[in-house]
Amino acid sequence: MNEKTKHQYDQYLIHNYSQPPISILSGAGSRVWDDEGNEYLDFTSGIAVNALGHSHPDWVAAVESQAKILIHCSNLFATPRQGQLAERLSRYTPPGRFLFCNSGAEANEALLKLARLHGRSVAGVEGKRYTVVTAENAFHGRTFGGMAATPQEKIQGGFRPMLPGFRHAKLNDIESFKEAIDDSVCAVMIETIQGEGGIFPAEGHFLRELRDLCTERNVLLLLDEVQCGIGRSGKFFAYEHAGVEPDAIGMAKGLGGGFPVGAIWVATKFADLFQPGSHGTTFGGTPLTCSAAIAVLDVLERDGLIEQVARQSQVWIQNLEILAKKYPKLVWEVRGIGYLVGLGLHESPIPWVQKLRKNGLLTAPAGGNAVRLIPPLTATEEELAESLEIVHRTFSE
Repeated sequence: MNEKTKHQYDQYLIHNYSQPPISILSGAGSRVWDDEGNEYLDFTSGIAVNALGHSHPDWVAAVESQAKILIHCSNLFATPRQGQLAERLSRYTPPGRFLFCNSGAEANEALLKLARLHGRSVAGVEGKRYTVVTAENAFHGRTFGGMAATPQEKIQGGFRPMLPGFRHAKLNDIESFKEAIDDSVCAVMIETIQGEGGIFPAEGHFLRELRDLCTERNVLLLLDEVQCGIGRSGKFFAYEHAGVEPDAIGMAKGLGGGFPVGAIWVATKFADLFQPGSHGTTFGGTPLTCSAAIAVLDVLERDGLIEQVARQSQVWIQNLEILAKKYPKLVWEVRGIGYLVGLGLHESPIPWVQKLRKNGLLTAPAGGNAVRLIPPLTATEEELAESLEIVHRTFSE
């Protein structure tokens, strides 16, 4: 990073992030270049945001075209693009309705408000059915609702007291959830694949049992697909692997392909819990936002990218597992599905993220001592093979 940029970061930005190691100037496809001319294979994808890689020409054209016509007018008025995006997304969900916002944290906040509304509808105005059960090791955002739903000291520390009304159970342990769900509970919210927590998928049989449990006890099943949705698992939504139907879904990240956008889908049965005035957003679902998201869906469908992820990821993950066996003192597990994979290490992943970067591969750390590999959905077989070569070379050093 050049000295001017470093000085600006030191002098003018709040230091809530660690000092950035490099300064990225440009990107194309799966690659980026820093201000010193170094090239990297980018397997962070903006933390699962850049579904189409960097500067995909169709995405750029759609955003440029819409920016010349109408960027923003608020939700006081209807815009064709918002309706079009909702209709397009409905192809991937059971019957229901959508609400657009700006981020994954906002989507999860909307899910929590839906949960409270459901609890009130079941228990009455004076009822006390407002508790939401989430999974241990979860991550649902950094708002106060999101933090309370995230039982991690590194997220909650310094901000207590937390918002009341949250309880936590063990992922993939249905008995733990049975014990946690009593008459005070209005919803269960889990990530279909825990991302920040270290790439831990919810097992199919567990999701099916949890679906039955939520139905039996009249609590909502809310799925946080912010990181694992929009094709990243080899299905449009990761829960599809288990064959269940949730009551509501939170999504963001890859939906906008780099443009900030979040959304929730709510099953028809519960969609009318939101009434005028019960929720809102100034920037959610602008024409520019929706044009970016529609462009992502256009490319996913036209180029068969979700099917490509499902096909190519199988060989890539198998080769990662073979590679891991060569370094048993370093790697103890390969976790994940599709293009969301974690290398579980016996030690802190941060030094290895740094070493991989020096060798030309950008990755991200995650909980559970994981090095997180998050290729764009456009990544080719050759680029996946290149990532394997870099990991092998780095570990061998």
